[in-house]
Amino acid sequence: MLTRCRDRRMRVCHFRVGTCAPLPPSHTVIMGEVELSCRAYVKMYLHACLYPRGSINGLLLSSSSAEGAVCVTDCVPLRHSHLPLALPTQVALTQVDAWCSQTQQRIVGYYQANACASDSSPTQCALKISDKIAEQFDGAVLLMLDGSKMPPDYRVPPIVMYERKDSRWILKDKHMIMLRQWEETRAIASQMLEAGDHALLVDFDSHLDDITKDWTNQKLNAKIAELSSPPNGNI
Repeated sequence: MLTRCRDRRMRVCHFRVGTCAPLPPSHTVIMGEVELSCRAYVKMYLHACLYPRGSINGLLLSSSSAEGAVCVTDCVPLRHSHLPLALPTQVALTQVDAWCSQTQQRIVGYYQANACASDSSPTQCALKISDKIAEQFDGAVLLMLDGSKMPPDYRVPPIVMYERKDSRWILKDKHMIMLRQWEETRAIASQMLEAGDHALLVDFDSHLDDITKDWTNQKLNAKIAELSSPPNGNI
């Protein structure tokens, strides 16, 4: 079994954003387009790296009202053990939804990384939770992290994305998935992993074990914002 963040096999890139230049401010929003922010990607990446031998999952959030597109601006790491357990997941969904209402955000999708790095297929758990999200948000997306592309030196986004069509989850057109400033985002993720900042990440499982831990990850958000600010030469 492969371990996430360790396997160094090369695979073909399925994303046009692998080495893309920044999209211009005048970029026209396209119906069905999905854009991932630096914060959202880095937190998903660190969540997977914090638990490299287990499955992890979380929720994708948006604070944007761009019509016709889904702008994933943040994520909430949920679990790192026994993902199919319904009660803890339902508790998390309820609390995250309430928090989103207070912070002008909404749940727009779901992410997961499987324990086996070579397996990026959605599980029944992933499909079930994603279906629940899609009941509340028509443009919901299901994002699977590809563990075989998680090493810091791998230059392709380790992402497989699905969208719901006719009650089924199908692969999303790779040209409709945007990662602005991918090289800078990848560098920030690698820098934070090397510095051990993934230990700062708190998922909902950890919060349930110790309710003093902040599952909104404000400390980690601040660190990502600091590294991605213009004075640091990044995004």
